[in-house]
Amino acid sequence: LVNVAVFNALPVTFCNRLQESINLLKRFKEGTLPPGVTNEQLWKAQKIKQAIIHPDTGEKILMPFRMSGFVPFGTPVVVGLLLPNQTLVSTIFWQWLNQSHNACVNYSNRNASQPNPTSAFVHGYLGAVTSAVSIAVGLNVLIQRAKGFSPTTRLLVQRFVPFPAVASANVCNVVLMRKSELSEGISVLDKSGNVVGTSKVAAKYVRPSHCALTILILL
Repeated sequence: LVNVAVFNALPVTFCNRLQESINLLKRFKEGTLPPGVTNEQLWKAQKIKQAIIHPDTGEKILMPFRMSGFVPFGTPVVVGLLLPNQTLVSTIFWQWLNQSHNACVNYSNRNASQPNPTSAFVHGYLGAVTSAVSIAVGLNVLIQRAKGFSPTTRLLVQRFVPFPAVASANVCNVVLMRKSELSEGISVLDKSGNVVGTSKVAAKYVRPSHCALTILILL
């Protein structure tokens, strides 16, 4: 399941408060909170930590590749994808740049509870770039050759080309980069956050929701 809080763009600006948040949460677990600390402060500290620290590795995620940074750092790329009258070169460039960013986001936020070979991420990246470029270029060629479209209609239809290209590439990226989870399973935690085992069923349940999420983000 996905914690929606990590998509909040505000924690991107809270890097200087990360250690303070970690210390506050640690003192909460130890039962040594100073007087006056409110539940609101604890939830805010939790949000900051979840947005910046990888839950499995405990390492800090680079700012452009955090889920909370998806909108501020991905928006310029989306603008590039929607530029009118693009050439073949510019279409390929923006699709490549978008999938490169997505691949880095997927890798940085990967499920690291189980070992995953680097080749899986390389295959996911290559598959995503290939599918995005192929669909975008193919649809643009079909639209250009369509005789029933007026110039205005053709321009309008071309604006929607990036969506199916990026959506299919995002799904391809997720499926290829995280296919080992289906064969090996993902870690299952109890309510205290302790790993109690691995589950292939949980991996199968999460995969469709993850793919759907990658498409919904585009909307």
